[in-house]
Amino acid sequence: MNRQAENLFARGKADQAAAIITEAEPWATRLVAAPHPTIEAMRAVYDLDDLYGRMLFANRNYGWARMMFQKNLARWRSWKPQTDETSRYLEVTKTEIAECDRRMTE
Repeated sequence: MNRQAENLFARGKADQAAAIITEAEPWATRLVAAPHPTIEAMRAVYDLDDLYGRMLFANRNYGWARMMFQKNLARWRSWKPQTDETSRYLEVTKTEIAECDRRMTE
């Protein structure tokens, strides 16, 4: 679902991508509801929230986009053990949040 939504968004079909994201949200919630979700589950949820955040950002909904990115920030900050991969996700997310903050103050 993430790949399909990403593909639609890249082709300018944001409404269709949003419908898939909405459909995928209950699955994402279930994935991270486990006491110790797998890294694969975290990546899938990260991808979904990151795409939704980028879509919101593209529509200039910077506050809502920041909220989506903030969820990812909390996830990756608390992930144990930190790896190069999780650190990279954390840094990307921090950059996205900083860009939202910058745009909200313009």
